[in-house]
Amino acid sequence: MQRRMNPREAKRMMQRMGMNMDAVPDVEQVIIRTSSKDIIIEQPEVAILQVQGQKMFQVVGGKVTEKLSERKAPAFAVPEEDVKLVADQTGKSLDEARKALEECEGDLAKAILLLQS
Repeated sequence: MQRRMNPREAKRMMQRMGMNMDAVPDVEQVIIRTSSKDIIIEQPEVAILQVQGQKMFQVVGGKVTEKLSERKAPAFAVPEEDVKLVADQTGKSLDEARKALEECEGDLAKAILLLQS
């Protein structure tokens, strides 16, 4: 038969193993953002578990809602060197080369092939 361990004993044992766990008081909301949606957890219990210098967050309970993200991906910044290279290779203008690179998300080979076809 296993005996139950009280929370104080459990905390001491965790500290001996190099683990430290603390509760985060007064948490109102936790938001997890992905590229496609936001996961919102209302009134959760949050604990921070620190093991060997790494922090892990434990989120428990609360009302969970999901909503689609309204953020748009930032515009792709094309380096000027790439624009000049594509323009030189294809004989097109810098503006045409820039548009092709943006369309191909910076892939030089795809942009050159696109302009040559």
